[in-house]
Amino acid sequence: MRVEGFAEEGYEEVRRVFQRLVDDGRETGAGVSVRKGGREVVRLSGGWADTGRRRPWQAGTMVQTYSVSKPFAALAALVAVADGALGLDDPIADHWREYGVRGKDRTTLRHLLTHRAGQPRFPESAAALDPLDGAGLRRALAEAAPEHPPGTAIGEHALTYGHLIDGVLRASTGASLGEVFDTRVRPALGLDARFAVPEEELHRVADLEYAVPEWPRLLPAEPWLRTPPGPLDPELTNSRAWRGAVFGGVGLHATASGLAEFFSRLTDEDGPVRALLGPELHAEYVSPQATGYDEVFGTELTWTAGFIRDRGKIAKGGVGGSAAWWSLKNGHAAAYLTRRLDDHSRAAEIAAALGDDLTVTTEG
Repeated sequence: MRVEGFAEEGYEEVRRVFQRLVDDGRETGAGVSVRKGGREVVRLSGGWADTGRRRPWQAGTMVQTYSVSKPFAALAALVAVADGALGLDDPIADHWREYGVRGKDRTTLRHLLTHRAGQPRFPESAAALDPLDGAGLRRALAEAAPEHPPGTAIGEHALTYGHLIDGVLRASTGASLGEVFDTRVRPALGLDARFAVPEEELHRVADLEYAVPEWPRLLPAEPWLRTPPGPLDPELTNSRAWRGAVFGGVGLHATASGLAEFFSRLTDEDGPVRALLGPELHAEYVSPQATGYDEVFGTELTWTAGFIRDRGKIAKGGVGGSAAWWSLKNGHAAAYLTRRLDDHSRAAEIAAALGDDLTVTTEG
């Protein structure tokens, strides 16, 4: 199938790499976008948006991005801080009273946003819960003991991140994560992305599929993604119920062009993200906050209050292969969004064609 779209002069290698991924069958449906100097210089679509191969992937196709969701959940939390509803270093339990038990009384929002709250996975008490039971999952986290004292170790909060933020926001602002995102974040950024996809936009959403049937069991982070069961199962994630719900750690649906545009303005001093947060919180959002061995990744890395950062990029990827990043080295933003759940090698090859290194993005 021919890749559609454009790649301006100087970006022909991106098109060649993407076309090869489609021709080789490593990609069955994906979008690529690159922005530089205020313009979209690459916009490519390849493959299909559905498993029946009736809907070609288009520029407006949305797909679940898994942990690429996390910077946007974090942004909703930081908006609440900017609005004065809570502080980054105040105990969460000052607002979410039920949370302050079993060693979590001094856990702060900063601990949470930088994956140091000690709750990288849901407790076993959540194993029997419906993954769409947001209240039950928040309650399970509030009642559980942390796996380590908050602030003492790092481990990506793979599935728990959004529910923890949701609990904090409900307690401190009276609004849910989805409500803050829809009323404050999306309008301010003009972002083509949704946590809960409305009925009239469901036709834009691509179906997820496994690259190989055993894919979930091959994941390095599989233990952190096991409870509750369902978020990795296309039978659930391709359903209307899931697409219309808010699962903040992994449930953002977005377009490649929308994410590339967001990342392209991420560090701008006159950009919409800085305007939304103010200069101090914007610096917290994009600057290094915690460096160390991440038990979920199994490697040394640096978290900001929402992203992974190194000397070359500010980035976030999602299990299954989607990724988006701002290249500090090369001054461009890029997004690779896919529906074929596999490893990150495809996004890494697109990054290499741009002169970027996408070695670590995410496991959740």
